[in-house]
Amino acid sequence: MLVKAGAPVDQTIKTLSAYMEKGDCIIDGGNEWYENTERREKAMTELGLLYLGMGVSGGEEGARNGPSLMPGGSFEAYKYIEDIVLKVAAQVPDSGPCVTYIGKGGSGNFVKMIHNGIEYGDMQLIAEAYDVLKSVGKLTNEELKNVFSEWNRGELQSFLIEITADIFGIKDDKGDGYLVDKVLDKTGMKGTGKWTVQQAAELSVAAPTIEASLDSRFLSGLKEERTEAAKVFKSGGFGDILDDQVVDKERLIDDVRQALYASKICSYAQGMNLIRAKSIEKGWDLKLGELARIWKGGCIIRAIFLDRIKKAYDRNPDLANLLVDPEFAKEIIDRQSAWRRVVCLAINSGISTPGMSASLAYYDTYRRERLPANLVQAQRDYFGAHTYERVDIPGSFHTEWFKIAKRKSN
Repeated sequence: MLVKAGAPVDQTIKTLSAYMEKGDCIIDGGNEWYENTERREKAMTELGLLYLGMGVSGGEEGARNGPSLMPGGSFEAYKYIEDIVLKVAAQVPDSGPCVTYIGKGGSGNFVKMIHNGIEYGDMQLIAEAYDVLKSVGKLTNEELKNVFSEWNRGELQSFLIEITADIFGIKDDKGDGYLVDKVLDKTGMKGTGKWTVQQAAELSVAAPTIEASLDSRFLSGLKEERTEAAKVFKSGGFGDILDDQVVDKERLIDDVRQALYASKICSYAQGMNLIRAKSIEKGWDLKLGELARIWKGGCIIRAIFLDRIKKAYDRNPDLANLLVDPEFAKEIIDRQSAWRRVVCLAINSGISTPGMSASLAYYDTYRRERLPANLVQAQRDYFGAHTYERVDIPGSFHTEWFKIAKRKSN
């Protein structure tokens, strides 16, 4: 089945199951909430039917040339169709078919959901790179096409970078200029990004890059409000700032490339941490390196970068965070100066880069041994008696902050 998530799936299953025999298999290939898949698998088991929730990524090209497939649920059901999906999936010469049995329950749908969350982050970061290069660097669409084409021959090689280069080269067939400039700046969404952010909150896993990408889509939807706000703040001098900017174009292009790559590492790190946290909670025993492998072909986030991720988890399956893998750590350290220059330049130019800024803040927060959270915890204890721990003495403590402060003031 490939139908709209929710009630339509239940209705389709009800109709199909009436004509099925024990041992038959139903596969839901839509973007479904993972708990719905678990509920349906249980119901189908009671009827003697096999059930799989299978994430599918690849879009139109994947439909023609093979997608990335993420089947989860009954292992018996997977073995039933394994010979088919191994042939249907995208084929990558050095790593095989882009499909594997993900795990029990709704794991296949959950992994696809996080895949989409990473996709949100990837697309937002690319959009920000475009904005800085166009608004601050004054690059033309032809120059942008050449830049992204060049990037696609290096560390950023990916489906999304490739199609971005293509987009910049398409002329408008209904008027003058380039089509990208005529596209309304209002981004749609299907809901998987929202689910990803909700799961991040539920699992207490920081995913600021993905969250920033979702917030950016929300704000893009406020087109009429933004149009009016632009009038209100017209006197703020933001246009003058951009007009007066003098930048070294070649250095800017290289800085943005490095900032995009470093931010991308953070986005994938957040997505992988979400998958790992859910796997631990549900006992799914998901293999993060194997997920990186099946995303190398067919899917929207396919990228040469995924080879590096697979190797990182092959080296250390219990890796706490991609950021601390020795190779990725070195790459971020080498790129952080350019990354900071881009974010600072954007801020000083009045250009929002929520994804890159969130990624940089994530890195800077994660790398610090001590954070100002001690003050926040002291505040919580002050107004709510929530207690706190000390760095020098084990146990929980509470201080009568108010009484001490007032006594001292008197």
